[in-house]
Amino acid sequence: MRPERRGGGIVAVVLNWNGGEDTLACLESLAVAEVDAICVDNGSADGSADLVAARFPDVELLRNGTNLGYAGGNNVGIRRALELGAEWVWLVNNDATVATDAAAALAVAAESRPDAGVLACKIYLADPPDVLWYAGGRFSTIVGYSGRQDGYGKRDGPAYDRPRDVERASGAAMAVSRAAIARAGLLDEDLFAYVEDVDWCLRISRSGFAVVFVPGARVWHRVSASSGGGRSTTSLYYDTRNTLAVVERHRPLPAGVRGLRRGIVVGAHLVQAVGRPNRRQAAAAVLDGWRDFRSGRLGRRDR
Repeated sequence: MRPERRGGGIVAVVLNWNGGEDTLACLESLAVAEVDAICVDNGSADGSADLVAARFPDVELLRNGTNLGYAGGNNVGIRRALELGAEWVWLVNNDATVATDAAAALAVAAESRPDAGVLACKIYLADPPDVLWYAGGRFSTIVGYSGRQDGYGKRDGPAYDRPRDVERASGAAMAVSRAAIARAGLLDEDLFAYVEDVDWCLRISRSGFAVVFVPGARVWHRVSASSGGGRSTTSLYYDTRNTLAVVERHRPLPAGVRGLRRGIVVGAHLVQAVGRPNRRQAAAAVLDGWRDFRSGRLGRRDR
C-alpha cells in the first residue's frame, strides 16, 4: 500500500541545518520511497540548501534564513504540509534514512488505528544497521526520566515486531495526524530543541489520541549528527533545561517534592556529563541549563 501523493496522505518534513550529505541521503531515501517531502532550511551556512535545490527540484525548499531550532523549523514545514492537504505529517531527521516501505507501513497503521495521533517508527542505528535505537519509549513526569528506549543497543528480533501503544515517540522519525495537531497544537518553540517531542506526545495523549509504535516503519539514524556528535554539549544543555520545564508543566508538585525532582533531573544529567570526554564543559552545560530554567530563559540558548 503506497500513501497518497501530495494533496493528502503523508507528507514528510526534513529539517536541515548544515546537514551536508546527510540531508541529501535522507531526501534520496524519501524519493525512493515515493513520499512527498518538504525540506526546511534553518539558515545553513554550508551550502547544503543550494545542493537540495539543485538535486531535488521536486522537493519544496523553505528557507528560514536563521536557526529556529528543531521546534520552530519543523513547525514551518508542518504548517506547509497541512496547507498542502496532508493528513499525516512525517517528521524525519535529516541524518536519518527511511526504508522503501516505511511510509506504506505508516499508512496501514493509520487506517487500522483511527484513534492514533502519533505513529512512532522503529529506528535503528546507522551503524551497525541491525541494532536498534528506538522500539518504543516511556517518560515519567514524576521524576523526569525516560529510561532506556525499548530495544536500545539490541539486535532487532521478533520481540520488537509487535505494534503497541507507547508513551512517547522519537522526534527522529514520527508521524503526527492533522487531527492531533488541530487539537494539541504544534511543537513548543520555547523548547527550541530536545524534549519537545516528549512534550508533544504528552499533549497529544492528553488530547485523547494514542501514540502507537509501528514496527514496519523502519528508519536508520546517525544519532547526534545534527547536533555535533558525541563531544557536543548542546544536547545536555537543552535536555536538562527542557526536561525540567516539561515535567513541571505536565506534573506540578508541591514545593518540597518539586525541589527533590529538580535535584534528580540535574543529578542524572551530571552523571551523563561525567561520562563525556569533555566532562568539564559537559557539566557546565548541565548547570547552565539548570540556571536558565530557574531564570525562565527558554528558546535558543544565549551564548
